[in-house]
Amino acid sequence: MQKRPSDSTSFVHAQDKLAFLLSLVPYLLDRDRVSVAEVAGHFQVSEEQVREAVRLIAVSGVPGETAQYQHGDLFDIAWDDFEESDEIQITHRVALDDSPRFSAREAAALIAGLQYLQALPETLDSAVLASLMAKLARGASDTPSQVAVAPSEASESLLTIRSAVAAGTQIEFDYVSSRGDREHRIVDPLRIDSNNEDWYLRGWCHTRQGIRTFRLDRMADLSRTDAPNTYAPGDLSLPDSLFDGSGETQGVVLEVLPAAVGLLGEYLAEGEPQLSRGALTQVTVRVAHIHGLKRLVASLPGVVRVISPADARLAVHDWAAAALEAYDAEPA
Repeated sequence: MQKRPSDSTSFVHAQDKLAFLLSLVPYLLDRDRVSVAEVAGHFQVSEEQVREAVRLIAVSGVPGETAQYQHGDLFDIAWDDFEESDEIQITHRVALDDSPRFSAREAAALIAGLQYLQALPETLDSAVLASLMAKLARGASDTPSQVAVAPSEASESLLTIRSAVAAGTQIEFDYVSSRGDREHRIVDPLRIDSNNEDWYLRGWCHTRQGIRTFRLDRMADLSRTDAPNTYAPGDLSLPDSLFDGSGETQGVVLEVLPAAVGLLGEYLAEGEPQLSRGALTQVTVRVAHIHGLKRLVASLPGVVRVISPADARLAVHDWAAAALEAYDAEPA
């Protein structure tokens, strides 16, 4: 006498079958045409289970306004190809197209972000990202605008430094100092950090005998050596702040609106007091060089004023004056 399966066992089998069907439909829609054998191999089920599921999909759908199933309310497949060639192609879908879709602009923005990730060394030429971008383009309500994000100029430097970190070997390069001088450095690379679009290396500098932070776009003639690191990443304690105010930076006093102090982020010098000056707050920031100060002031127009030192005030004044002259020189 054959033993009848328990209700719990039947319920588990029903759950598995439902999960398979829910996964199978988007799989088939994404691939347009696929063989039964390929589907069976992907889902690790028998070919007969695939055929049974496809037949079930073909009689599934959403009833129309009459609450009765009409021909257009059901999925349909290319039956000749299915029965003669064992190939599956869904020729009519229901309900799925009624779901919210990305607009062309939304899809273009997401694709641009994925292209930026794909340009990074660790995800360079990633097939997964390329596949996701193609799906976004197909699933948008309209054709997204064509966008292109070029690889970062620091990509090659990032690859070199990451390989050195992994191998535990030193690197050497020429670096533009805070005074604008070009100096040769030998460094144990310990960690790579990013701040917005800028990349930084933190490591033990043998030239200065201390932990230093280096910006990758100020490096030149970077190369990895065969010399092993003196210090491993766990041997030294790195400051939580990216800009640690070590000998590579200089302090600049600013007056800023109190509500904008938080916008200065890691530029703020640790341990320096913040003084009230009427409606403004006086703070000290640390910058690697004057050019960095110009960029900081430009990012906060109308809310920051440089107080000291005098050479910093003069540099920002001359930079702003040159910009105004350029506007005056343009034809009306």
